[in-house]
Amino acid sequence: MTHLSLALPAPNPWPNVVLTLGIVLFVFLLTAAFIAFVSENRKMKVDAARENDLRQLVDRYEQLAEKTMDAQQRTAADVAELRSRTASIEQILRTVE
Repeated sequence: MTHLSLALPAPNPWPNVVLTLGIVLFVFLLTAAFIAFVSENRKMKVDAARENDLRQLVDRYEQLAEKTMDAQQRTAADVAELRSRTASIEQILRTVE
C-alpha cells in the first residue's frame, strides 16, 4: 500500500487569507460609512437647531425693534404735545403781564 497523502499537493492557504482580509476590509468600510453617516446626521441636526435658535433670536429682535419704534413715536407725539401746551402757556403768561 502506498501513501497517497504524501503524493497530494499541500493546500494553498492564500485564497482563504485573501477572502478573510477582503471580508474584514468590507466590514471595516461598512462600519466607517455608518459612522460617517451618523456623524453627518448629528451635525445636520445641530446646524438645524442652531439655525432655528438664530431665527427665534431675529424674530425677538424684530419684535423688540417694532415695540421700541412705537414707543419712540408715542414719546415724540407726547413731547410735541407738551411743547404745544408750553407755548400756549407762555403766550397766556405774556398776555397777563
